[in-house]
Amino acid sequence: MKPKKLSPAASAVGKNPRRTFIKNSVTLAALIAAGPLVKISGFAANKPAKELINGLQVGMASFADEGVDSVLDTLQKRGAINTIFLNTFTYGDGLSGRQVGGQPFPDHGPQEKDLNYHGGNYAIPHAQYYKNTTLKDTRSPEYGSRDLVAEVIKGTRKRGMKVFATIEDQWRDDVPGIDDCREVDLIGRKTKTTCLFNPNVRAFWTALATDTCASYDLDGLVFFNERSGPLLNALGASHLVGTVDPSKSTCFCQYHQEAAKKRGINFERTKEGYHKLDAFAKAALADQRPSDGYYVEFQRIMLEYPEIVAWDQLFDYGKHQIVDDVYKAIKALGKKQLVGLHIEHVNSFNPFFRATRDYADLATRVDFLKIVVYNNCGGERYQHFIKNIGSTMFKDIRHEELMRFNSRLLGYSENEASYDDLPMAGLSPDYVYRETQRALKGVKGKCLIFPGIDIGIPTGKNSRKQSPDDVYKATLAAYKAGADGIIISRKYSEMKLNLIDAAGRAIREATKG
Repeated sequence: MKPKKLSPAASAVGKNPRRTFIKNSVTLAALIAAGPLVKISGFAANKPAKELINGLQVGMASFADEGVDSVLDTLQKRGAINTIFLNTFTYGDGLSGRQVGGQPFPDHGPQEKDLNYHGGNYAIPHAQYYKNTTLKDTRSPEYGSRDLVAEVIKGTRKRGMKVFATIEDQWRDDVPGIDDCREVDLIGRKTKTTCLFNPNVRAFWTALATDTCASYDLDGLVFFNERSGPLLNALGASHLVGTVDPSKSTCFCQYHQEAAKKRGINFERTKEGYHKLDAFAKAALADQRPSDGYYVEFQRIMLEYPEIVAWDQLFDYGKHQIVDDVYKAIKALGKKQLVGLHIEHVNSFNPFFRATRDYADLATRVDFLKIVVYNNCGGERYQHFIKNIGSTMFKDIRHEELMRFNSRLLGYSENEASYDDLPMAGLSPDYVYRETQRALKGVKGKCLIFPGIDIGIPTGKNSRKQSPDDVYKATLAAYKAGADGIIISRKYSEMKLNLIDAAGRAIREATKG
């Protein structure tokens, strides 16, 4: 049985009064209609900084390159940061490592590529926790026997700062045991991702979370898993999908089949339905329009094969099952550490995905949610999402019309940029405000909400590059909406210092009362 979840008021983060924000919300909405959000004054949080999580994500490379004391001093003094979200596990380079390849270096740290990046577990693993999984050897080789996690925690404690570990579901092909854990796609190929119903995978995440939180004096942990189910992948209904190819939908391995059988889902009918979606998408991409149009043909397949949705829901069940496992394991330690879940950016763009991420339900599973509201890179991401869904089921609709319709469904302001202008304009601070408010209303005070604000996330050549004013407005918008704090993202090693200064200015303004 899942342990009783701490209320936000009883959590280590502190009390969470929101009456001021609720009281002001109607007035604020009226003022937004009259002018830009950032011109509004008098709506600062009126809470001491110690009652908010003013966080920033940092990969281990930054502490190794620049020194623990130097990084912490910079973030605390310039950015008003009181909480470090420290990446302790990933094989990806989005949360860890130096600046990603091909992007300009920020004005701190080594001005050269990270040629030795490997990824893995940056904490010191303890073998007794990994007895039930084949994924036993994940320790990163980058820093030898040095325990950077312990060094960072020691540095934060000296400064009165909090520190959370972040663990991300990203893997390398050469991890020992990984081949036994891979997902299987529609036509039987093993993929780079791991199956969430595979007992080795499920046991690993519980072991890693328990080991990390038991072995270190952390304030908590955040789980990252930016993966959509097979239906959205089949339709390209995500900004993360490059080439739409339903044959790559997952997972159809033995463990998924066993989980489906327990729930009465017909495996053969499921595969047949996804093959029909595959044929539909390929025909759409080849401009072979069905006689009744693209959407009607898509809906016809969905009505004929309800197993398609059931299989997609099965993926979400597996994902949430792991979140529940992690939550239960950490709470069993009795250390009052908080457990959080990262909610990926597609949640902002896709009403189909949004329907699978009920905030009221998620609030029963974790202590806090990090909701991605990256508005600067959000413009090009939103455009890519519209382009993807406009290539299959909504191909009969012009991209501008589709975007406006989709934005209305999502509750966006009508003042957001046009489809063509989205990459250069980005999404507005009002988008940050509205998405934060939606999350707060959705969880009904049952868990904390920390919007993720982007600084320095790479964008295309013709896409918007942030100014300090952009960062200031977006950060302030989250606090004005009533957030319990913010998490500056993705990682310090891609952030310019003047942008961190701008976030600090907004944080200090929001918490000065």
